[in-house]
Amino acid sequence: MRIMGIDPGYATIGFGVVDYQGAKWTPVQHGVLLTPAEMSFPERLMQIYEDMQYVLEQYQPQAVSIEKLFFNTNKTTGIMVAEARGVILLACVQKQVSVYEYTPLQVKSAVVGYGKAEKKQVMDMTRRILHLSEIPKPDDAADALALAICHGHSARLF
Repeated sequence: MRIMGIDPGYATIGFGVVDYQGAKWTPVQHGVLLTPAEMSFPERLMQIYEDMQYVLEQYQPQAVSIEKLFFNTNKTTGIMVAEARGVILLACVQKQVSVYEYTPLQVKSAVVGYGKAEKKQVMDMTRRILHLSEIPKPDDAADALALAICHGHSARLF
């Protein structure tokens, strides 16, 4: 199964693509989609949509794993991320890719085995599971790969 993990945002969107067969993980690609700060917010949303369409077409995932949002102190930023996330979901649905949503607690539990694991632990386990020589950079891409791993572990339950 080919899984794409997505760490949603509006300035930086992390993505990670893995193949998961049985208990074997094969990293395919990871990186970030960026939108320029000087663009208007609606233009950024359009850029995110177009970039997501391209990445989905390029890697043909069978499933997309995306982080569920929770609002902390900055609600304005949270709303903007939620709007960008909606554009990402639209792109996935239009490409007819199944979407699965996971909380940070679920990702940490699936990757590390402990829901209160620290970010550093999640990144190191992501590196180990995918047999990478170093932790993926930037952090958004590493988070996206962890989301893909989370779905791979959870997919056995579906």
